[in-house]
Amino acid sequence: MPPPPDAPAPAAAPRTPGAGTDVRRFTPVERWVHRTTAVLMGVCVLTAAFLYLPQLAELVGRRALVVTVHEWSGILLPVPLLAGLVSRALRADLRRLNRFGPHDRLWLRAALRRDRDPGARPAGKFNAGQKTYAAWLAGAVLVMAGTGLLMWFTGLAPLVLRTGATFVHDWLALALGIVIAGHVAMAFADPEARRGMRTGRVSRTWAERHHRLWRP
Repeated sequence: MPPPPDAPAPAAAPRTPGAGTDVRRFTPVERWVHRTTAVLMGVCVLTAAFLYLPQLAELVGRRALVVTVHEWSGILLPVPLLAGLVSRALRADLRRLNRFGPHDRLWLRAALRRDRDPGARPAGKFNAGQKTYAAWLAGAVLVMAGTGLLMWFTGLAPLVLRTGATFVHDWLALALGIVIAGHVAMAFADPEARRGMRTGRVSRTWAERHHRLWRP
C-alpha cells in the first residue's frame, strides 16, 4: 500500500566516500570545446608574444603572417563554445558556472584565508574559483574581440578610440597571459582534474573530497 500523504519520505541512502571507481565529469563534446578553445587561446597568446617582444619577433620575421594568424585565431575563439551549445550537458554546466550560492562564498573566504582543507571549501561540480575564472575569461575575451576589431578594421572608429582600444587590448592581453598561466599551473598541480578533462572521468574519492556538493 502507498504511504499516507503526510508520511515522511524515506531517507536517501548516504553516499559512501570512495564507493565505486570513477564517475563521469565531462562529455566528449565538453572536452572537445575545452581543447579547441585552449588551442585557439594558445595561438592568440603565442602570436601576441611574437608581435610584442622584439627578441621573439626576430625569430619569425614574417610579421604580416603572424598578424593574420593572431587575428583569425581571435575571431574563431568563440566558435567552439557556440558550436558546443548543441550539447545539453554543456548548457547545464554553463548554468552551473553562472550561479553563485552561499557555499561559493564560503569557498572564497577559505581561499582568501589560504585554508587548503577541502572541508572548508564546499563546492558543487565547479568551485567558486573556477566560476570566477570562467566569468572573468568570458568578459576578457569579449573585450579583446571588440578592441581587436577596432584595431583590425580602422574605419570602424576615429583615431582616438582606436588608440584607446590598442591600450586596453595590450594591457588586457598581458593580464590574460598571467591568468592563463596560473590556470595551467593549477591544472598541473591536480592530476585528477587533468584526467577528468582528458578522459571525462574522475575517481569518486576525488569528487567526494573536492566537490562534495556535486551529485554526478
